[in-house]
Amino acid sequence: MPKMKTKSSAKKRFKVTATGKVVGGYAGKRHGMIKRSTKFIRDARGTRVLSEPDQKLAKTYMPYAR
Repeated sequence: MPKMKTKSSAKKRFKVTATGKVVGGYAGKRHGMIKRSTKFIRDARGTRVLSEPDQKLAKTYMPYAR
């Protein structure tokens, strides 16, 4: 049986923690930052743990990152 391929876009955007949770960046920070509030920019710094449905989806893209 051949190996399953990992989605290249997913491996660049997400990381799986030691406990199996998926970590990724915040959305909405690419452009148009002048109209965003300072609170949004501050809160969207760094990475966050994805929601359960999004984690399930991201893990299907990365079959060996468990």
